[in-house]
Amino acid sequence: MTPLPPARDPRRATATAALLVLGSCISLQFGAALAYQLFPAVGAWGMTTLRLGLAAIVLLLVVRPRVRSWTRSQWLATAAFGAALAGMNGFFYWGISTVPLGPAVAIEFLGPLVLTAVLSRGIREWAWLIPAMIGMGLFAVDHLRGVSHLDPLGLVFILVAGLFWALYILASERAGRKVEGAGGLAVAVTIAAVLVAPFGLSSAVPAVVADSSLLLLALPAALLASVIPYSLEFAALRRLPKPVFGILLSLEPAVAALAGFLLLGQGMSVLGACAVALVVAASIGSTLGARAPRKERVEVTAPA
Repeated sequence: MTPLPPARDPRRATATAALLVLGSCISLQFGAALAYQLFPAVGAWGMTTLRLGLAAIVLLLVVRPRVRSWTRSQWLATAAFGAALAGMNGFFYWGISTVPLGPAVAIEFLGPLVLTAVLSRGIREWAWLIPAMIGMGLFAVDHLRGVSHLDPLGLVFILVAGLFWALYILASERAGRKVEGAGGLAVAVTIAAVLVAPFGLSSAVPAVVADSSLLLLALPAALLASVIPYSLEFAALRRLPKPVFGILLSLEPAVAALAGFLLLGQGMSVLGACAVALVVAASIGSTLGARAPRKERVEVTAPA
């Protein structure tokens, strides 16, 4: 008689999934800090093209999506997912070329926070935008005091990236329902790479031809900022309730500030740290209190 497999400890599974999400946050933000170092050589769009292109190649080789059997609906959902990825990545990395990483991620979180409030249609969800806006005000105070410099155009790009992040949440959820497994992700990243290529190839290709060692920095950036975070998130989502997943992911602004400090030497004042804390608190509170239609919860998911 075949012995039964040992019972799975739910607490251990939850703890493992929590570590996966935290690992995703750390990988994503440290990957962004690593990618930042490519800006002088290839520019923001060139770096985005390299990172997404390399990530697409890795995912296609590993996942090998069976696209021949896809329906028109599956292709449309995946294409929308890819377009959102392209806009989110392109404008975010364009923004952090002039805005420090910690404040940039905190400001970008306004997109998902507003989306949660709109879909939940509750006063409490809108109320959680207040601490987030106070945090934005603290960043502005630091800027006016000359403690930190927040380029106005860079802030616009970050806010546009936040809008695309909100669209990404909706598009990724729809693509996840339409396409099983990681095939949708692999194709979406490929579509995103194709969409940003016209803006970045002209700077990326000559730079790589002149100095092929740039690929030694671009490949780890692609793995840390795209391939690894998504893989960890998919594994965590199978083990964690969505609200818990969203709460853990809300730590991203704090992780981004730490990555900016450790890898890029981007310090942060006391007011800046308070601003990041307010955004994290707003995201956690919004996730806990979300009352979306059809009893579904909307969670913040990470950018590519």
